Amino acid sequence: MNFWKMFFASLAGSIIAIFGVGLILIMLFAVALGSSIAGAMDGGGETNKVVKKNSVLEISLDAPIVERGLGDSPAFNFAALTGESGTIGLNDILSGLRAAATDDKIEGVYLNLSGASGGFSAITDIRDELVKFKESGKWMVAYSEGYSQGGYYLASAADEVYMYPTGGMELNGLNAELMFYKDMLEKVGVEIQILRGPNNKYKSAVEPYFRNSMSDESRLQYQELLDDLWTIMADDISVSRGITTDQINNIADSMLIRVAVNAKELKLIDDLKYGDEVTAILKGKLSLEADDDINFINLADYKGNKQYDSEISEEVAVVYAVGAIESGEGDDATIGSDRIAEALRNARLDENTKAIVLRVNSPGGSALASDVIWRETQLIKEAQIPFVVSMSDLAASGGYYIACGADRILASEATITGSIGVFGMLPNAQNLLENKIGVHTDRVGTNANGNIGIFSPLNETQYEAIEESISGIYDDFTSLVAQGRGMTQDAVKEVAGGRVWSGTDAIEAGLVDEIGTLERAKEIAAEMAGLADYNVKNYPKLKDPLEELLKELGVEVRLESIAAELGVDAATIKEINSLIKERNAFSVQARMPYSLKIN
Repeated sequence: MNFWKMFFASLAGSIIAIFGVGLILIMLFAVALGSSIAGAMDGGGETNKVVKKNSVLEISLDAPIVERGLGDSPAFNFAALTGESGTIGLNDILSGLRAAATDDKIEGVYLNLSGASGGFSAITDIRDELVKFKESGKWMVAYSEGYSQGGYYLASAADEVYMYPTGGMELNGLNAELMFYKDMLEKVGVEIQILRGPNNKYKSAVEPYFRNSMSDESRLQYQELLDDLWTIMADDISVSRGITTDQINNIADSMLIRVAVNAKELKLIDDLKYGDEVTAILKGKLSLEADDDINFINLADYKGNKQYDSEISEEVAVVYAVGAIESGEGDDATIGSDRIAEALRNARLDENTKAIVLRVNSPGGSALASDVIWRETQLIKEAQIPFVVSMSDLAASGGYYIACGADRILASEATITGSIGVFGMLPNAQNLLENKIGVHTDRVGTNANGNIGIFSPLNETQYEAIEESISGIYDDFTSLVAQGRGMTQDAVKEVAGGRVWSGTDAIEAGLVDEIGTLERAKEIAAEMAGLADYNVKNYPKLKDPLEELLKELGVEVRLESIAAELGVDAATIKEINSLIKERNAFSVQARMPYSLKIN
């Protein structure tokens, strides 16, 4: 009886899955066909809107900001299919603002935002570009019903900042909260065996598994990091709004923004306005009548960027390395060693490539996978192709490993980098199995140490061997950094030990050459190659959304479903999954001290 129940349940599941895939394919075809028809109606198959004279570039950062937009991805419009806003490419935001500054059809910028879902470095890059835009002489107006801390930081760059009369604003300072699992693991009977070598006191990624609070070293590095980031934010707001940083700190410490009018009294905004009143202000700037429509164009539709010039053969290749580092293929949000190594190799072997920029946004990951990518960077240098690294929000641990061999390294002031260190972890679930759920194990084997796994503790020989291996990897890591940065290994170890640094402090530590954006990194690479003009070619090719969707219909969809339920903790689930997928049973990691979320 149970057999037939299982049989018919499996059959029904298969039929539903086949029907679901068919339905999705039909919907995808319809969306793609609709996009093609819309493009044909616009002329020449282009789906870009025509920019009219007297237009306003509207920026509304209502979707997660990612490193690279989908401009060169396959044409399926998943946002139209799902009704979701998708993601916004940092590269598209910055290039759009640069183009708008010189576009005589764009009169000004309207910042219609409440928050910004991006890393601190990405937010500062956007704000810096907003400030540069104002140098064009064009106006910029910001408005929102309420501002988050990141949203206000961006809005404060505008010439005029308005807020809804009963809206709210956050400006309370930065905070980082970390979770510790020691007591929970003890209750369920799981021991996490920690190995991090003798010189990794700041490598605190393992602390949640054997402590209930931060160590002094961990607290020190994160306090200094948050202080640096807050200083950047407070200084920028101070300059734009004409108030002192002491006033800003007093606002934060005393929570002085309690009702909307407080924001105006404290000179953080210019006035409290309803939406129709702000619309009237914009129409006045455009010399429009009250019943005229404003020609808004958003970043997704504005394609004023410089296009590929077919008459120029020389190229600067930009390789995007985004996400945790793992062995294998990876995807657009994960650095797979095979995929990124291949991208670097393809860029190096392309006869049109005259310089290469590696854009890194990574907390690190597998030490082995990091080394595979590092090797490809060395082959670039051996080929005497100028090689520059541009650091985004994170270039830490393994993220620094793959960057350390560059000719020049650029970072944002707000970049979190360094974390030069390694660790290993191996759970021991013997107590859980035997004493909590009554499952016992037994084994036979040919040698004394063939039993390394999660069902027994490491013996003294095993522990010493793995600890020595980790120490060796740390020694190799610091040696590679010394080689790449022109430092002694002892000097590297002084700033290593797993410690994280802000971009500004990383310059003083010798780990970064200068503060600069991705655009500046391209310019430096071109200068090193002696290029007066050049095209930019991005690597690796973005994944086909249809292929990725069909893949998720398999086992990966379970992970996504769980992650969807957990919301902000989805990154933790994905990180655990990446560790599970590692090729080696025991994988030494070069990762950030924590999965840090700054509020």
